[in-house]
Amino acid sequence: MFTLPTALTWARILLIPLFVGVFFLPDSTLVMADKNLAATLVFIVAAVTDWLDGYLARTLNQTSAFGAFLDPVADKLMVAAALIMLVELDRTSTVIAFIIIGREITISALREWMAKVGAARSVAVSMIGKIKTTAQLIAIPMLLFYRPLFGVDVAWFGRWLIWIAAVLTVWSMAYYMRKAWPELRARKVI
Repeated sequence: MFTLPTALTWARILLIPLFVGVFFLPDSTLVMADKNLAATLVFIVAAVTDWLDGYLARTLNQTSAFGAFLDPVADKLMVAAALIMLVELDRTSTVIAFIIIGREITISALREWMAKVGAARSVAVSMIGKIKTTAQLIAIPMLLFYRPLFGVDVAWFGRWLIWIAAVLTVWSMAYYMRKAWPELRARKVI
């Protein structure tokens, strides 16, 4: 069933090529400061649609199994695209991108497996996961914008916050693995 929340999720996925493509425009078309601003705005629009599609799905009672699958995929694709671009622009380290993207893949796979064995509740989204996501969603636009804003060195704050997000990423991964551990041991996976 095609719903407004699902349409917003698809729109978020379709924003990814626009987001990445902005940086590949010739400098004669768009100078780097304008590319930074455009990419920041696209990322923020994507983040807002992430909140909005969830809100609308609950409010309009338009939740679906497909929407529940597609929403986190869209989120992870946008964050991965942003991190790869930030590495390409030398605004964050490869290590941070690897930690964050690697964790997302690992926990997604873990959640999928836990759902198949009927234990999805034990790896449901936690507060540490929400804090990690918030740190990422604040750090990434700061690193995309990358210039002072109202006298504040946004890039400096973004660099610190992305490191904090990386630490929270490892912490949240350990949390989810610890929650899944009894099931993994009971099924002799480990």
